[in-house]
Amino acid sequence: MALVVATSIAGAREAMEVAPKGGSSRGLVPTMGALHEGHHELIQVARRECDWLAVSIFVNPTQFGPEEDFDTYPRDLESDLARCRQLGVDLVFQPGRDEIYPATHRTFVEIETVTSHLCGRFRPGHFRGVATIVLKLLNILEPDRAYFGEKDAQQTVVVRQMVKDLHLPVNIRQVPTVRDTDGLAISSRNRHLGLRERKAATVLFRTLKEIRTMVLQGARDAGQVRRNGLRLLSREPLVQVEYLDLVDPETMQPVSRIQGPVRAAGAIRLGRVRLIDNVLCEDRDG
Repeated sequence: MALVVATSIAGAREAMEVAPKGGSSRGLVPTMGALHEGHHELIQVARRECDWLAVSIFVNPTQFGPEEDFDTYPRDLESDLARCRQLGVDLVFQPGRDEIYPATHRTFVEIETVTSHLCGRFRPGHFRGVATIVLKLLNILEPDRAYFGEKDAQQTVVVRQMVKDLHLPVNIRQVPTVRDTDGLAISSRNRHLGLRERKAATVLFRTLKEIRTMVLQGARDAGQVRRNGLRLLSREPLVQVEYLDLVDPETMQPVSRIQGPVRAAGAIRLGRVRLIDNVLCEDRDG
């Protein structure tokens, strides 16, 4: 089946009329475009698991703050469409801003507790925008499964909470983070890093790996582990630390004692580029 590109909700729904029905499964990979190897992995996993696959490409303005990089966020639609054709995507939904947020739009989705820490603390309104656009995409494209990357683990927890609370008939799948050979998590924003910044950025994953080692070796005091991690990050002068913490993987709330699986998560800035990453850590008994 040839790739269909829809720029309107009506066009997307028309394309869905020829999608497999009955016992078949429909998948969705939501993206903001500038597709990279991390997106490729999401698409490939979804393609293996689903009979029909949609990819959305929409740089969602409501999840960016006023001082953030909405205007400079990478956009490369021609390349994205070529990649989707190569990977066997059935539908690309690429709406304009007015299609998703017309002048009469008044409704947003708020998720409590799981958004209060980590990125939610430093990006007010971010997850309100994320939850709203994901709910819109789920309603428009009606997938059985939707695929998200582990690099954005808090986002996945937020979406799962929304799906659970609103009784949405969709399975949220989390796919492991794809990394470059030096460990840096693949991100659309990496292309904005200079050579020195790109090299310095690897300190975040090295620190998260060291934290995981501490936990595996039996560390229990989350505060001490965090302080050790911050010391490692401080050795890289180009890096400004936004946060580094250990949280419960289900609630995204900070822990003081490590008594089971925890997620070590960090956000750093190199110049105007903000990068996030995380790893799941389990203690010896976990």
